[in-house]
Amino acid sequence: MVTEASVSALNFIDDHKADLSASARTIFDFGETAWREYRSADWYVHRLRQEGFDVEAGSAGMPTAFCAHWTNRAGMSGQAPTIGMYAEYDAVPGNCQAATTSRQPRSGLSEHAGGHTDPHSGLGISALGGLLATKAAMEKHGIAGTLRFTGEPAEKVRGSKPIHAAKGYYDGLDGMISFHPFYMLPLCNTVRWDTHCGAAYSMIYRFICDQPELWGLSDGAPIPQSHSAVRAPGANDALMMMYMASKALRDSMLPHQGGWSISEAILTAGQATADNLPAGLAEIQYMMRVPTIAMAEKITAALDRNAEHAAAMSGCRVERHWVCKSRPGLANHAMANITWEALKYVGAPQWDEAAKAIAREIQVNAGIDAMDDPFLDECERLISPQDAEAILRRDLPPSQLNSTSDDYTDMTWHAPTVRFYVARPALKAPKGKAYPGWVMNALGGISETIDPMIVCAAKTVALTALRLLEDGEARRAAKDEFIERTGGGVGGSKWIAPLCDYEPPIHFRWPEYITTARGTEWWIPNAA
Repeated sequence: MVTEASVSALNFIDDHKADLSASARTIFDFGETAWREYRSADWYVHRLRQEGFDVEAGSAGMPTAFCAHWTNRAGMSGQAPTIGMYAEYDAVPGNCQAATTSRQPRSGLSEHAGGHTDPHSGLGISALGGLLATKAAMEKHGIAGTLRFTGEPAEKVRGSKPIHAAKGYYDGLDGMISFHPFYMLPLCNTVRWDTHCGAAYSMIYRFICDQPELWGLSDGAPIPQSHSAVRAPGANDALMMMYMASKALRDSMLPHQGGWSISEAILTAGQATADNLPAGLAEIQYMMRVPTIAMAEKITAALDRNAEHAAAMSGCRVERHWVCKSRPGLANHAMANITWEALKYVGAPQWDEAAKAIAREIQVNAGIDAMDDPFLDECERLISPQDAEAILRRDLPPSQLNSTSDDYTDMTWHAPTVRFYVARPALKAPKGKAYPGWVMNALGGISETIDPMIVCAAKTVALTALRLLEDGEARRAAKDEFIERTGGGVGGSKWIAPLCDYEPPIHFRWPEYITTARGTEWWIPNAA
């Protein structure tokens, strides 16, 4: 259903393509990683306030999160609908890539710094473009309602959304719109149907060796001649035992079916110098992606046992700190249909000859012969939600209801939610060959290659939002389905309550940019 307001929104986006392009490049060049997206969050807060939004910076105790509201009261009688959208803007450590056709880090940085892989730089600006277009159409055509726009840091560690959910930031919404650049086939230019993303748990085990003197004998001297203290195992020993034991037991934590995974990252290890003392502190983070909460709890129990025994064997104590506990996603076909109609009207993104020339240059620099049509065919065509679902289900057991991981799923338990994908630029590869990671990262920053995705996604967001604002029947259908699937809505018999029972994990040694006498560096010195 395309209304006059919808046409106004589409025209708004066409008129602001250059601004959206420049904004996406700005966030791309910031390249800030989880829990440390200071410049990116400040940029959004400043921009939203310029656009007339009331913005709460640092929402839910997260310094790089925000929550913005704007209400149009024109013609408002009774309670008008509230529609939610959001931005992500965190990058990934170790993926620093310039927006250029060859492998090179952004100026003044090393390849170890942060960079956008998905890219969340384009994700956030696509949503912002849809938001501003919706606002402009509401003002022009007197459409009453409220727009809520949240800033969601640390998605790569599933960080903010479980916390925002537990603190009530998704309550009272009539619909939530979730966009993500496509990252796997068949989810390219389509909408999720039944199989939404699964649960995710993440935690940090902190091993602390604060009483090494209790390990062995001492002759009473401040530094015993035997160097007995350094002979005591310490936090590094505990971490290594934890790391190896969990690797060894990984296959037996759960059955092989279900598409689950665990990954780990060592955050801190001991001290900067190897003095004759055991390492006093070591931290390791685990991230699990599973279809169900029960599976997450099973893995957590196994990791807890490993941590306790590793600490006991090394004279340490251990603390477990939560980073994330997110719920599996809940489908809403009414919402999916609304967004699919919008995406069909907008059409799949298309790449022009300028973008193709850039892509060919990248192919040559990646050691692959240039192609006349370098982009994946799937990037320029739509696939229906039902067809995508059928392909997705081919590799999944019938009993598995959720697959892969993303924390938008927490939103699905508080409001009717749609999850849709638009193609980011991806290149064809000859049989038996694959592109290095820098290629996708570069394509996500070069304006000519990423802008078609941003424009398509922004238009789809705006059309979805305006349909929900203008069409009470469509809005009610989405709400009725949400109530049915949850057994009564929020608090219903089939509803899953927020799992977040922890404070934002902002005080750990997350990788970040630092300012030194040498200038701006990543936490690993650039010269390294």
